[in-house]
Amino acid sequence: MDYAKMRAIAAELGAYSEQLEGSWSVEIGPSGPILAMMCPSKRHEGTVRRICKQLDAQLSGTHPGYICANGPEIEHPAIGRMRRPDAVVIPEATLDEEGLAVDATQVLAAVEIVSPSNPGNDYDEKLADYPAMGIPHYMIVDPRTGTIEVHSEPCKGRYSSKEPYIFGDTVPFGPWTVETSAFRRYGRDG
Repeated sequence: MDYAKMRAIAAELGAYSEQLEGSWSVEIGPSGPILAMMCPSKRHEGTVRRICKQLDAQLSGTHPGYICANGPEIEHPAIGRMRRPDAVVIPEATLDEEGLAVDATQVLAAVEIVSPSNPGNDYDEKLADYPAMGIPHYMIVDPRTGTIEVHSEPCKGRYSSKEPYIFGDTVPFGPWTVETSAFRRYGRDG
């Protein structure tokens, strides 16, 4: 199926999801359009917020006009993918444009917080899609294990660099750093 048809189906699913209760996300993955209910935990959302605040504070110095946003879809029609990262570094002006998704070629970084129910989506599918989209930096934060992976240097559809970290580390992420001492694991109080 060509991307225009998949995009049309995704748009129909998006319109349908507006009639449903709860929060829904539409993505286009390797098998085509996907409609999924989003029910992130408070710890998931807290981690996203901490990352966005830290990156926003640094972006004015490294990339004026860019922000770390929670939520917009990103798409790359040439490879037939549309994804919704937990956080994404994009030009702020893209949020004023018409349309549903941000062009992936404008994305500097993507961040995913692993959900307990579907970790393969972040470690497998998105780890393949984001470098294929040309996104320079990808961070996977896993509150199940208290670990972080930073991927960079996209080359031939894969990231050629992977650096592991644990919660509590100050994590280099492209030209920025993310302090993770306040990150919390799922199912733990400390």
